Amino acid sequence: MIMNGKRSLVVTSVVIMALLIGAVSVWAFSFGKYEKVKANNGVVTISAAKLSDKAHFYKIEEGGKEVAFFAVKAADGSIKTAFDACDSCYRSKKGYEQQGDKMNCNNCNQKFAINKLGPNASGGCNPGFLPHQLNGDTVSIKASDLKAGARYF
Repeated sequence: MIMNGKRSLVVTSVVIMALLIGAVSVWAFSFGKYEKVKANNGVVTISAAKLSDKAHFYKIEEGGKEVAFFAVKAADGSIKTAFDACDSCYRSKKGYEQQGDKMNCNNCNQKFAINKLGPNASGGCNPGFLPHQLNGDTVSIKASDLKAGARYF
C-alpha cells in the first residue's frame, strides 16, 4: 500500500512538472524575447530608465519586414543599440543572446563586449550598428535607420 502512495506522488509530480514546462514554453513562444515597438513621427522611443545591463530586445515592422534590435546599458553607463543581426551570419536569422557583459552570436558563437559596441565595431559578425540619440530619459532611434537595417531580416 505504501508503494502505491509513493508511485502516485511520483506520477503527480511528473504531471505537474510537465504542465509547468508546457506553460513556460507557451509563454516563451507567445511573447518571445522581443517587445514590439512602433515609430511615432519617424522615431522609435524607448525609456532609458527601463534599460539596464541586461539587453532588451525589440521588433518593429518596417517595409513589410520585422526588424529586430536590442538596447543595453554598458558598464560605463552609456547606452548601446544594435541590430539583432550581423553582416556575416544574418542569413541564419539566429541573432544574439547576452552572456554576462558580452553579446554572443547564436550562429557562430563569437562574443562581443557590450562596452565596445558602436560605429567603430562594425562588419563581420559584430552586431550591426544602430545609431540612436539620448534625449534626457528617452532613447530615440530614427525609423529610417531601422529601415536601412531591414536587409538583415
